[in-house]
Amino acid sequence: MKLLFTICGRAGSKGIQNKNAKNFLDKPLALYSLSVIDLYLKKTNYSADIVINTDSDELINIFNENCLRPVEIIERTPDLAGDKVAKIDVIYDCLEKMEKIHGIYDLIIDLDITSPLRTVNDLDMMIENKLNTDYDLIFSVTDSRRNPYFNMVMKTDNGYDRVIKSNFNTRQEAPVIYDMNASIYVYSREFLQKRTGLFDGKCGIHKMFDTGILDLDHENDMLLMEVIAKYLFDNNEEFYEVYSNI
Repeated sequence: MKLLFTICGRAGSKGIQNKNAKNFLDKPLALYSLSVIDLYLKKTNYSADIVINTDSDELINIFNENCLRPVEIIERTPDLAGDKVAKIDVIYDCLEKMEKIHGIYDLIIDLDITSPLRTVNDLDMMIENKLNTDYDLIFSVTDSRRNPYFNMVMKTDNGYDRVIKSNFNTRQEAPVIYDMNASIYVYSREFLQKRTGLFDGKCGIHKMFDTGILDLDHENDMLLMEVIAKYLFDNNEEFYEVYSNI
């Protein structure tokens, strides 16, 4: 079994300036993803390569100077650096370029830089689930705190209404909804090569620990996530393992 781990991050940001290259609890945010990969590979016999796809000199320096694992660098081209470029296109770019050097991969696993709160068990379970099912891809989720059938609204011509019209009186009656937390995606090579949309394939999920689903769009988001992370590192060995490994 041959795995390709991808980590993708642009220079700059619409929200937090250069958030991908920032520190998180005094350690480079980007290295939390590499740490969980390193810990996973220490317990498996699968062969693997790791690549960072970026146009950020700061990120390149962080990965070149890391003491965990060798990471190959793909310098992102301008056509893949825009705001509207789908991440799956960047991941495919990684696959295409890495296979020219190292041959065919069986699975491609993408870890998001701005999702530092994940465990080795999350990664392990997602990879094994992908290997033992016919899903084209598996992505990480958490239980949703809101439900579009019940307690989410949108603006309409006549004020505001539920996102999805229904006759449900309680959230328990509504279909179970999950939040995609964008932390981990596990793709089959065949699906990624089709160059289609995420939901054009057969999707599976892995439910992760609910850490509040904070998107790092503003400086206070980073501060709030650090508070949550500090609590988890102090009280949960699986989360602390990733932090202490950096």
